[in-house]
Amino acid sequence: MFDQSGAPESVAAASSAVEKQKSPPRIEKVAGSRADIRAFLGGQLAAAVTTLPRMWRAAPEGSQEGSPEGFVFRLRGGSRATSARDLVAEGTSLRYGAIVALGARHLDEADQRGILAGQIAPAFVDQLVGALTPQTNPGDIAMVAWAAAAAGAESLGRSLDHLSQAADRATQIVPISWAVSAFTAAGDEKGAQAQRDRLLAAYSAPGQLFPHVTDVTTLPWYRRFLGCFADQVYPIQALARFHRAFGDPEALEAAERCARQICYLQGGAGQWWWHYDWRTGAVAEEYPVYAVHQNAMAPMALLDLADAGGTVHDEAIRAGLRWLAYSPEIGTTLVDERLGVTWRKVARKDRGKLVRGARGAAIGMNRRARLGALDVMFTPRAVDYETRPYELGWLLDAWLAR
Repeated sequence: MFDQSGAPESVAAASSAVEKQKSPPRIEKVAGSRADIRAFLGGQLAAAVTTLPRMWRAAPEGSQEGSPEGFVFRLRGGSRATSARDLVAEGTSLRYGAIVALGARHLDEADQRGILAGQIAPAFVDQLVGALTPQTNPGDIAMVAWAAAAAGAESLGRSLDHLSQAADRATQIVPISWAVSAFTAAGDEKGAQAQRDRLLAAYSAPGQLFPHVTDVTTLPWYRRFLGCFADQVYPIQALARFHRAFGDPEALEAAERCARQICYLQGGAGQWWWHYDWRTGAVAEEYPVYAVHQNAMAPMALLDLADAGGTVHDEAIRAGLRWLAYSPEIGTTLVDERLGVTWRKVARKDRGKLVRGARGAAIGMNRRARLGALDVMFTPRAVDYETRPYELGWLLDAWLAR
């Protein structure tokens, strides 16, 4: 996808949104003089705008009130898929709808309506808030509240009421991070501070990384020492935003150290690895490598860190994009321009997360254990032929934010 001359081989047709905003500031910053990177990201954004409407699942005509309606959980395809008709929609997700709204809010009204079932972002988010109950997952509540704050939805107050009641129920690092970002976006320093404190209490200064949960003793023993990539990027983003909004050098320092560590550990071809030993700051298991980490989640966290006065990690971002354009493990790219989708991940050919479990158990007994034979036995050549709406929502939010 990137050639030696710096020109892209092919790029998806741009939507009106991308045509009107050919070079968003963040793309200009990261791409610099690299026309190929600029074109690649332009194609990714254009594909997101055209693919997201296909991910909306309306309630069946004549269905009873309460029938599932919303963004699908995923579109599943396959190596033999040749057209959009070959993609099968499965499930729905409230959380994914909120993330799509976070990204779509940056687009013009026509594109927002095209993506959000005929609505603009604030009205769409109002509907999501209306679906919240005291029993809703805290992560879903946090994400909906974040979208309400970012979109300027009329229902923001109600969403914050839900979040205030639910935030302390979250025990995983990711939803706690989302709560920090939600309260921060709403200007609620007290709410954000309480969840910020929980993040910093969980942070491992020796490893400069975050665990998966606040109390690792609640996890199976072989899983306790593992923190995934999401467990790192969402705290980086949340703490950077908290510092930018309210001034908190301690939060910024934790975000800085964590970002520095994951960049140090980045793969030689630009891969953002999946699991880490949060105690030592080492990679525990590299695969899968997810497309959304390469083109959206790592960029948004690192760019937010830079916006907050932290270190600039643009070269690491560019390296991640290069891997997505050409993944050496599979000798091609996860970007399928025929279908307008980017497939989800490159993974090992193991079942039941065998390698992760084995390596988690090994480092639990010996921090230096590696089990190198697993790299030969289970090579990373499998492609996960699915795509999810949140991947495109984060892509839009990462690159169109100002």
